[in-house]
Parts: sequence; structure tokens; C-alpha cells
Amino acid sequence: MNRSILIPALLATLSLVACDRPTVVNVPAPPVAVPGPAGPAGATGSQGETGNRGSTGSQGETGSQGETGYQGAEGSQGATGKTGDSTTVIVVPPAPAEPAN
Repeated sequence: MNRSILIPALLATLSLVACDRPTVVNVPAPPVAVPGPAGPAGATGSQGETGNRGSTGSQGETGSQGETGYQGAEGSQGATGKTGDSTTVIVVPPAPAEPAN
């Protein structure tokens, strides 16, 4: 039985080897166009027209004046202080604080 399978397998292999394979032909790519040097610059175009100027907006209305506030009441007069006993008091201002680093 092993020989009956082996013979058809060999025949199939030989028939595939005997087939004509087409030859692959490489077609050359078309030539690439290389641009030439730039030509001279064209003439400058004419200046366009200036657009219309927009209209000025209207002036806003002036606001109304606020009311004047009421005069505050005056405080009562303080009593006259007592006469001192001629002791001199010297007030020394505090030393300036050193700046923090």
C-alpha cells in the first residue's frame, strides 16, 4: 500500500517540474522629467483700489449727576486736660527691622 501512494506522488511531482514557467520581463520605468532653471519674474500687477471708509459711531449720552451727600454731625467738644507736673517724657522710635533674606 505504501508503494501505491508513492508512485502517484512521484508522477505528480515530475509533471509539475515539467511545466513551462513564463519568463518575467522587467519593463524599464519611463524617464523622469527634471525641471529646468526658473525663468525671469513677471511684471508687477497694478495696485488695487482703496476700500470705503466706515462711518463713525454716534456719541453716547452723558450720565446723570449723583446726589450730594448729607453733612455729618459735629462731635461734642472735649474737656480741657490737667496741667502737667513738668516731667519730660522722651519717646524713642523703634529700631528699623532688618530685611529678611
